[in-house]
Amino acid sequence: MGATPSKVQLLTDGGHQVLVQKDAAIEIGFSNEMYVAAGAKIVPSAKEVYEAELIIKVKEPQPEEFPLLKKGQTLFCYLHLAPDAKQTEALVKSGVTAIAYETVFDSLGRLPLLTPMSELAGRIAIQAGATALQMAYGGKGVLLGGVPGVLPGKVVVIGGGVVGTHAARMAMGLGADVTVLDRDLNRLRDIDVDFNFRMKTLFSSPQNLEKVLEHADLVVGAVLIPGKSAPRLVTKEMLKKMEKGSVLVDVAIDQGGCFETSRPTTHSDPLYEVDGIVHYCVTNMPGACAKTATEALTSATIPYTQKLVEMGVKQALLSDEGFLQGLNVCNGQVTNEHVAADLDYTYLQPKQALG
Repeated sequence: MGATPSKVQLLTDGGHQVLVQKDAAIEIGFSNEMYVAAGAKIVPSAKEVYEAELIIKVKEPQPEEFPLLKKGQTLFCYLHLAPDAKQTEALVKSGVTAIAYETVFDSLGRLPLLTPMSELAGRIAIQAGATALQMAYGGKGVLLGGVPGVLPGKVVVIGGGVVGTHAARMAMGLGADVTVLDRDLNRLRDIDVDFNFRMKTLFSSPQNLEKVLEHADLVVGAVLIPGKSAPRLVTKEMLKKMEKGSVLVDVAIDQGGCFETSRPTTHSDPLYEVDGIVHYCVTNMPGACAKTATEALTSATIPYTQKLVEMGVKQALLSDEGFLQGLNVCNGQVTNEHVAADLDYTYLQPKQALG
C-alpha cells in the first residue's frame, strides 16, 4: 500500500485531497474507516484513483492500468523500467511524469526509497531460501543452522550492498556458514569489520563465484546497478556443478535477474527447478510481509510526497538533485540514462524534459 492512514493524515492536514481505493489495505489491518478518519475519500476502483494528479502506489502500473495513464499526471512508485519494455512504452506514450522510487538518491549517494525494501528483501530471501531447502519443496534437506555434531548449511550472497548485508546478517543469525562476494574491496573490508571478522568475504570474479557455488546450499543474488538491468552472473553451465536440491534466490529479479536461468514468479507459485536446482524468483518479495513493508516504505516516501504536493512537481524535482534522478519518463521522453541505453530510447536530461 502506498500510504498508511497516518501518512494520509499528514497530507490531508496540509489541505490536500487524498483518494484511496476501497479495501486497498484491508488485508494488512488498515480499514476504509481508518483512512476516512484520516481525511481520505474512499473510491471504488483504480479508475477513480487515476483521476488524481499525483498517483502514489508501490508496484509499477499493471497492463490493465496503462489506459488510465494520461498527460499531466505524476506517477510516484517503483518502476524497474530497464527490463520492462512494454511498461516503458506505455509511460512514454501516455505523457505522464514518472518518478521511480528505486532511482531517487539522497545527498550521500544512497537510495533512500529503495533501502527499506532492500532490507526486507534481503531478510525474506533467507526465510524463503531456508524453506525451499526443505525436502517437501524440492530442496536437499539442509537446515541452515545445522545441529550439534552436524555442520551448518553454506550460504553464498552475491553483492555486498543493502540486500546482501541484510541477507548475510539473517543467515548468520540462523547459524549458517556465510560467504559474501562483491567487487568493491572497501565494501568487503567494511563487512569484515561490521561482522566482527566472523563472515567470509571474497572478491567477485567468475572463477571465485564458480568455486563457491559448488559447495553452496543457498545462493542469494543481491546485485544492483540503479536503473539498469541486472548483470547475469550465474550461468546455466554453473548450475551443473552445484549439488541437486540447492536453492537460488534472485532478489534482483525486479531488474531482470542476476541468474541466467531466472524468470519471474509469484508469491502464490514461487518455485521452479532447472537442472535440479530450486529457483525462487518472486517479484516484489517484500509483498510477502506487506504490513511491515508498507510501514517501512511510507515512512521513507512521505517527505518526498510532501515536497511534490507543496512545491509542485517541477520545483520539487529541480530543488533536489537526488530527487531529480528519480525522474525516469517525462513528457514522452526517457530521462534515465540506463533505461534509455537498455531499451534503445533517446536519452533526454531530466532538466531539459521538465523545461
